[in-house]
Amino acid sequence: MNQLKVGVGREIITPKIGARLYGYALDVFGTSVNDELTATAIALQHNGQSAVLISATVCLINNNLSNEIRKKVSKKINVPAEHIVLSSTHTHSGPGTEGVTGWGEIDRTYCDEIFIPQLIKAAETAFGTLEEATLGTATIKSEIGINRRQLNRDNSICLGQNPWGSYDPNLTVLSFRNLAGKPIANLIHYGAHCTAAGKNKEMTRDWAGIMIDRLETESGAITAFFNGTEGDVGPRLTNGLTTGNINYVRELGGLAAQDAIKAYRLIKEFRSVPLHCTTDEIRLPYSEAIPLEIAEQNLKAMEAEKPEVNLRGRTYAYYKAVVEAYQRGLPKERYFKYTQTILKVGSVVFIPFPFEVFSEISLRLRHYSPYPHTLCLGCTNGNNGYLPTQDQICRGGYEISVFLTSGVQNLEPNTDYHIIAENLRIMEGLPCTE
Repeated sequence: MNQLKVGVGREIITPKIGARLYGYALDVFGTSVNDELTATAIALQHNGQSAVLISATVCLINNNLSNEIRKKVSKKINVPAEHIVLSSTHTHSGPGTEGVTGWGEIDRTYCDEIFIPQLIKAAETAFGTLEEATLGTATIKSEIGINRRQLNRDNSICLGQNPWGSYDPNLTVLSFRNLAGKPIANLIHYGAHCTAAGKNKEMTRDWAGIMIDRLETESGAITAFFNGTEGDVGPRLTNGLTTGNINYVRELGGLAAQDAIKAYRLIKEFRSVPLHCTTDEIRLPYSEAIPLEIAEQNLKAMEAEKPEVNLRGRTYAYYKAVVEAYQRGLPKERYFKYTQTILKVGSVVFIPFPFEVFSEISLRLRHYSPYPHTLCLGCTNGNNGYLPTQDQICRGGYEISVFLTSGVQNLEPNTDYHIIAENLRIMEGLPCTE
């Protein structure tokens, strides 16, 4: 049997001082660098199949940019674009690689001069350093994150901390070593917003950066962080909020580092494992567009203000788009479709989601999965906004408002069910044994 080969590459992707920091208001610009932003690539090769997992410490990467990067990386390393998993860690203290109404345009200069070339270079280095490897894995429970959909006394929802809400407590560490026992690379998986810094002006990987650095020191291997289902999960800050400042980055990052090291030290066995990749199309049903009268009424109410920033700007653009769509003739598509590739490395399965996914989705999917380590990767291979669970839509709140203004045709309220079912269907194409 052929031996799994693994390689790793890393490049700095920090923008120039003065870059707009993406994720909150439009007037937040980086005035200093707290810690360098990075792109880390882990290459995998086995039995004629190749894949690469790339973690970029930025907020989000939109669909078009993600597809562009994956195609360019594919051309350079001769790996199918579908087998290139491009994930963002979701720090709100990095450059604009998303570009969406209300939050500012994509920083195209940064993407062309720094982001894309450095991601390609990291992937090339990873494939240039391939060596035979074994894998060790461990999972622990961690309280780094907490549900951030704070439920107030009047039954309203705001961004904060909800001790009764869902979050995925599983923190998983994967460690690759060569056949001589020397560490090659580590991967940490956990789901929580990287927003401990808040609207700071220091560029930073946020709390995950401290965790990454500490495990690298402990293990002697380059480490990548892949965020999970963080859509409704914030950092568990001691101020009771979902944002803070750079001091909270250090505080929570230290706790996250302890958890990552604890998991790493629990790894006792390293095994030879195979790589399997399976690709298929996911189809998620659309809802019908809201009635024209409602769109016109709401658009008229906002016409005097013509908001451009954040959620109100997004909502205004949404109603305007619906009215224009009725004038042109509504879209005829019944499904939102995207190409999904699921990677299986031994008993570990990676499931990319081009959404900010609510945590219950990963809990449910893992429960139904036949694989002991089923890792849902949020903010991966593009971005299409929040993906809530059906039960939370009636409560409203920020994430729900974003979900309901995603397009002329929004996804069905029970999209959580459909996306779980679709991924389980695709997973059936994977072998249940190592």
